[in-house]
Amino acid sequence: MAFTPSKDHKRREREQRKLEKRMAREAAKAEKREAEIAAEEAAEKAAEEAAEKAAEEECRAREEAEFEAELEAERKALESGEN
Repeated sequence: MAFTPSKDHKRREREQRKLEKRMAREAAKAEKREAEIAAEEAAEKAAEEAAEKAAEEECRAREEAEFEAELEAERKALESGEN
């Protein structure tokens, strides 16, 4: 006589497969959510670094402009003193 699984056994296997699929979907959603969060954090960090770099460059440019203005003023003072 051949052995055939009971209907209850088949039902448990079906339910187990459904549970595994649901857990896999939830894990995929969690990974996707974590990836999105990491991407947002990376974008924010890049934006902050770009802003800091721009601020530093602006400060350097301002200092250089002030230095050039001082040199120009000294040069004019020397020229007027010679004349």
